[in-house]
Amino acid sequence: SSCEVDVCPGLVSMTADVISRTAFGSSCVEGQRIFELQAELAQLIIQAFRKAFIPGYSYLPTKSNRRMKAAAREIQVILRGIVNKRLRAREAGEAPSDDLLGILLESNLRQTEGNGMSTEDLMEECKLFYFAGQETTSVLLVWTMVLLSQHQDWQARAREEVKQVFGDKEPDAEGLNQLKVMTMILYEVLRLYPPVVQLTRAIHKEMQLGDLTLPGGVQISLPILLIQRDRELWGNDAGEFKPDRFKDGLSKATKNQVSFFPFAWGPRICIGQNFALLEAKMAMTLILRKFSFELSPSYVHAPYTVLTTHPQFGA
Repeated sequence: SSCEVDVCPGLVSMTADVISRTAFGSSCVEGQRIFELQAELAQLIIQAFRKAFIPGYSYLPTKSNRRMKAAAREIQVILRGIVNKRLRAREAGEAPSDDLLGILLESNLRQTEGNGMSTEDLMEECKLFYFAGQETTSVLLVWTMVLLSQHQDWQARAREEVKQVFGDKEPDAEGLNQLKVMTMILYEVLRLYPPVVQLTRAIHKEMQLGDLTLPGGVQISLPILLIQRDRELWGNDAGEFKPDRFKDGLSKATKNQVSFFPFAWGPRICIGQNFALLEAKMAMTLILRKFSFELSPSYVHAPYTVLTTHPQFGA
């Protein structure tokens, strides 16, 4: 039987749950609250950006400024509570947890005196992990479902591959890493709809970039979206969904140029890349197994950027 459903909210809560468990393990209920607050903060920050820029405006006690401060404070309080609870458990002789926070705390406590991160640093790492790793993966999954709805032949190929690799078995990491068709599809979705459309990098001292001499102190904008859809780099079909272009791997598809960098590039490449792709493969495997899907007649294609690119009217 078929019915119409907006997949966005379900995928958002799934990726939030995954990141909560990975970051905070047993404290994932508190983790969920952090996630809600960070999502609200993102919306408020974007609204602030859209207003006319008035110097000092962020210090005025407007309604949204007060709400931002309150939300940020609540996040700090919850995180500090989680960290302190861990430290007390450690002092009581409990074994450390193997979630992100546990790993950070352990490496921190093993450092020599004065070398470790402060509690504030730890909290910033957790917030960043949450913020960077949740929304990005949920929008990757949304666009994957949209594109596989538009290209039923690829949906069928992906489902066939899932059946071949897993049969009736529970999906495991080893099997997920064997999914070639799925990987090609995810790369092509990341090329056409990179969750983060542009990055900014600051240059600290004068440097040479090809024929350009760039002075220290400038900021460079890297327009990921434009580069990944550039016809000179990708050919005349750059705007089309053709996962086959990745059949021989990334370096073949990009002719060894940096023309595909949804996770950025270089020494500051996203540390969550493997985590995100594994999570996306797992989610798509479970969905393809149980469902076939197509776009509802009421779907409106309107990619919309609020920090990440998502469908403005749902999917």
